[in-house]
Amino acid sequence: MTANVGTFDRILRAALGLVLLYLAFASGLPLFDGGIGKWGAVIVGVAMLGTSALRVCPLYGVFGIKTCKRV
Repeated sequence: MTANVGTFDRILRAALGLVLLYLAFASGLPLFDGGIGKWGAVIVGVAMLGTSALRVCPLYGVFGIKTCKRV
């Protein structure tokens, strides 16, 4: 797969992933106590960290978006 996630995009995705995982496991907010709020945040958080680490976003590939400067 070709990298399609740029540096700034990677930083934002990693930060969002970490924040969502924090909210799901350590925040104590009622929305993230259990059920769809908690597990939705976990799934999206892990997906954000994965796309940040791999530099590949499947949705970007589908829509032809590329935020990195590589050719």
